[in-house]
Amino acid sequence: MGKRIFHVVIEKDENGVLIASVPALRGCHTQARDMDTLRNRIREAIELCLEYEGDVEENEFVALEAVEVVT
Repeated sequence: MGKRIFHVVIEKDENGVLIASVPALRGCHTQARDMDTLRNRIREAIELCLEYEGDVEENEFVALEAVEVVT
């Protein structure tokens, strides 16, 4: 059993809830009110997604961009 590293995107919604998602694992996301809880929950979510999907090929992380659009 080896160790793997997954990139996690963390956002905060309008109510202050933290939302974590893993782009490499479809449907792998969770939420919490504090970072410690969020870290534990996303680790559990990753483990569950890997159990369900089996081995997955992770894309190479390149960048996270903010794009401005006029609405």
